[in-house]
Amino acid sequence: MAVDPSAPLAPATLAVAAGRPARDPGAPVNTPPVLSSTFAAGGPVSYARVGNPTWTALEEVLAALEGPGTRALSFASGMAGISAVASLVPVGGLVIGQTVAYSGTRSLLGRWAQSGRIRLVEASPSTDALVAAVTSGAAMVWLETPTNPTLDVIDIARVSEAAHAAGALVVVDSTFATPLGQRPLDLGADIVVHSATKYLAGHSDVLLGAVVVRDADLAEQVSQNRILGGGIPGPMEAWIALRGLRTFPLRWERACASAAELAVRCQGHPAVTRVRHLSLPDDPGHALAARQMASFGAIVSVELAGGPSAAEAVAGATRVWLHATSLGGVESTLERRRRWPEESPEVPDGLLRLSVGIEDVEDLWADLSRALDAAPRP
Repeated sequence: MAVDPSAPLAPATLAVAAGRPARDPGAPVNTPPVLSSTFAAGGPVSYARVGNPTWTALEEVLAALEGPGTRALSFASGMAGISAVASLVPVGGLVIGQTVAYSGTRSLLGRWAQSGRIRLVEASPSTDALVAAVTSGAAMVWLETPTNPTLDVIDIARVSEAAHAAGALVVVDSTFATPLGQRPLDLGADIVVHSATKYLAGHSDVLLGAVVVRDADLAEQVSQNRILGGGIPGPMEAWIALRGLRTFPLRWERACASAAELAVRCQGHPAVTRVRHLSLPDDPGHALAARQMASFGAIVSVELAGGPSAAEAVAGATRVWLHATSLGGVESTLERRRRWPEESPEVPDGLLRLSVGIEDVEDLWADLSRALDAAPRP
């Protein structure tokens, strides 16, 4: 690393300065993509499933953003990272999950529970419900905060205290918050997972995941799961994500500011019955988010008076907003999440998830408001 990881540098500086090659005369400014499956004997890496210098640079930046003493591990996708972490649960171990969370996580845990690989208890995405669900002997508590797509906020410190008292590890999917929005490890969590496909890489051009831990033994267990499971990132994908990370703080600041403005405007539109964004003072998660998070995020969820048909009509009528799944890119996207069969039945049928990008906010509102104006209403 070209910078001292313990130096008191701001995240915006770390995103640019960390993960650089040594400043030797004639050295490149950027770590290149190292396209090799095999390495000469005697060095730190012998084979590409074990490590790659391009991964190392990416992981240095991610660790720097999550805080001192952390270790980041990159994966071929968010689900590869999630699978490696879930594999820490012993056969038959009890996992406490949420009834509303990323559908891929819920589907994986549900399938493992159905096969007998784990036992699974799902609680509502609220602090009280999750604390109540934690029982002695639980192996893992899997949190997602803010939740996808309902933007519920969980008190990480409170749930972590209850989980640790029961002997359980605490995992936090922090994809919606990013390291600039919250640091779960500082709040008592043991493991953080990210879909690096989203805000971290930021350009909708790679699939990548990340796992961040502070405990060295736990980091080694996850690393071994990556090596043996084979969910390794390609060096080219790692390099693309590393390049995207350099502008991440700028992208994040712009997207969060635009999301807050659009949330206020959506509240005033007659086609909208409910708006969720954590910046809104009357949002149920606002007070906790203000204490726990450094920023309120760039996702806005709106429910339409016309229900699912109106939501689909709006998604199909925009011209600047892109009707597509996924989120966190420079382009603004929207979709009705219940169009996917695996989505939680607790997600309202007429909910549109808006992923706000970095376009001009006036253009985004003009496009969205035109679509809302034309949406069918009861």
